[in-house]
Amino acid sequence: MRTLFLLLAMLAVAPLSFAGDAAPDSVYTRAVADPARSAKDRERDARDRPAEVMALAGFAPGMKIADIFAGGGYYSELIGDVVGPGGSVLLLNNTAYQQFAREDLKERLKDGRLANVRPMLVESCNLRLGKEGLDGALIVMSYHDLYHVDEQSGWAPIDAGNFLDQIHAALKPGAVFLIVDHAARGGTGKDAAQDLHRIDEGFAKRDIESHGFKLEKTWDGLRNSADEHTTMVFDPAIRGRTDRFVHVYRRI
Repeated sequence: MRTLFLLLAMLAVAPLSFAGDAAPDSVYTRAVADPARSAKDRERDARDRPAEVMALAGFAPGMKIADIFAGGGYYSELIGDVVGPGGSVLLLNNTAYQQFAREDLKERLKDGRLANVRPMLVESCNLRLGKEGLDGALIVMSYHDLYHVDEQSGWAPIDAGNFLDQIHAALKPGAVFLIVDHAARGGTGKDAAQDLHRIDEGFAKRDIESHGFKLEKTWDGLRNSADEHTTMVFDPAIRGRTDRFVHVYRRI
């Protein structure tokens, strides 16, 4: 009996970590290997390791997933392949992201090539995600923008709490919420979002968990210990090689 209790305790703790080089299932590697994907996306794969990230999140055939602030739709295309014809992906951009990614989106979505990916132009005050209909959501390298303001370029202040509450309401109980973002120095909270486009990992956890989510797993596969967290992420000295944290939350 004591052995059984110990086993159950180990299982309860196990989901909080993820083997750094665990081989992803074929549903993810197949999506990444799709010959229809662009050369630009394939170049990005080496630094973003999307098969491992999607495996960590557990996206699966038949799911309905929201890719929030999706930009040019890099992950939307991959997840569309994973969820298959029985699933769907909502590719969400606000006006600022839409303008930034317009040409990439035009190329990605031309001729209806992604039949199960639905592009949506939304604003942060109304993401139009519905109620408890999503199996998952993700924000990749854009969560920090909830705390960035640049009204000259069309990036107005966002009510971050309302934004996260909308995502919580749209997810089914127990659904997954994936966050990937550029790490800032510990203890800096949201401050680095403004000038460096980074966010303090500890702040992110506290913030997201305060809106009805529970951190389930983290992954170190996108870490870079050489990043000192003081350089703006678009600086050529660090661009594409930032220290990034990967979190998987559950909607509770």
